[in-house]
Amino acid sequence: GQTPMFPRIFGHEAGGIVESVGEGVTELAPGDHVLPVFTGECKECPHCKSAESNMCDLLRINTDRGVMIGDGKSRFSINGKPIYHFVGTSTFSEYTVMHVGCVAKINPEAPLDKVCILSCGISTGLGASINVAKPPKGSTVAIFGLGAVGLAAAEGARIAGASRIIGVDLNASRFEEARKFGCTEFVNPKDHSKPVQQVVAEM
Repeated sequence: GQTPMFPRIFGHEAGGIVESVGEGVTELAPGDHVLPVFTGECKECPHCKSAESNMCDLLRINTDRGVMIGDGKSRFSINGKPIYHFVGTSTFSEYTVMHVGCVAKINPEAPLDKVCILSCGISTGLGASINVAKPPKGSTVAIFGLGAVGLAAAEGARIAGASRIIGVDLNASRFEEARKFGCTEFVNPKDHSKPVQQVVAEM
């Protein structure tokens, strides 16, 4: 189970500029533009060295850990009392402190207010399609939910070569936008009396 650690600074998607770096950090410098990554990489463990996994032994997502790995202490406080970290990122703040393995350097010309969604929503959906589902060319794919992650999954299926991409969502107003990301057909479960998985299977 999860250990309740409060108060906490939540948030995991963001874009930012490095203000300072800790001792021994050579990969980043003040002024670098970065994205937080809540499933970081130590670059040394078997998972980091594998092409099949990104579940780093040291920096994998951990909602129970509310402190820095190096010394087990929080970098946030108020009136002398700790405020705990969240998944190693704590992005709902003007400043945050992260392990260098949980930060990805990006092109400084990329607009931070646009690329921030790459740190979770887009990479999750696109990665699920391209790296996990790996739909063969010409295949049929169904995407359940057409929010940011679902749209990215549809785009990943399109890039992989799926010929039919069925978008499933209760909100039909999302269908037009989803077509831009590769969806070719749509199902709104509210329009059917059968279970939606049966509707999709019969298409």
